[in-house]
Amino acid sequence: MGLPAAHLHPNEQIVVDLHPHWWFMASRTLLLVAAMALGGVALAVQPEGTFGTVVGVAVALVILAALGAFLLRLLEWRSTNFVVTTDRCIYRAGVFAKTGVEIPLERINTVFFNQSVGERLLKAGDLGIESAGEFGRQTFSDIKDPVLVQNMIYRQIEENENRKYDRIGGEARQAAEAAAGSTLSVAEQLEKLADLRDRGVITSEEFEAQKARLLGA
Repeated sequence: MGLPAAHLHPNEQIVVDLHPHWWFMASRTLLLVAAMALGGVALAVQPEGTFGTVVGVAVALVILAALGAFLLRLLEWRSTNFVVTTDRCIYRAGVFAKTGVEIPLERINTVFFNQSVGERLLKAGDLGIESAGEFGRQTFSDIKDPVLVQNMIYRQIEENENRKYDRIGGEARQAAEAAAGSTLSVAEQLEKLADLRDRGVITSEEFEAQKARLLGA
């Protein structure tokens, strides 16, 4: 089950939505397989009489316990999501009680990963995020291909910065056009435009274009 669209901000898009790596299920899967193998052996050599019945019941209980542990782990796997969007990183976990972490992209300082030799072969590992937020550093385990996810987060940080500057540039141009189209005198409008340029709100090229427009009017 992925992150519901209702939990996204306006214009926010999901880049990747990951459940934990399948290694997350390995221990419970091996436990279930071992319990079923034990059951097969018990059926093959089951003694006669009451003792055999007791052994059969005990083995059946072991198999049921292993199956229950496996299904619970499967529910945990399905209810755990690591999501990268165009605005933030989101982590959700928990079958009944839920926990979650959200880290805005603009607050992320460093993204690092950790893989053992075995995890590297399996393309699994831990991903850590250091941010300027309240919790500082968060570590997320059993991430699929953490190297790829790390690169993806950095790419989204860069694109988020570009969108922010584009938005600021658009607002600056609107401010410049509003100043140029106001009822102020040409000298006053030029003064306002120069102030916008000096504060870095508009570029020198935009200033010169608006200046030429005013002086040519």
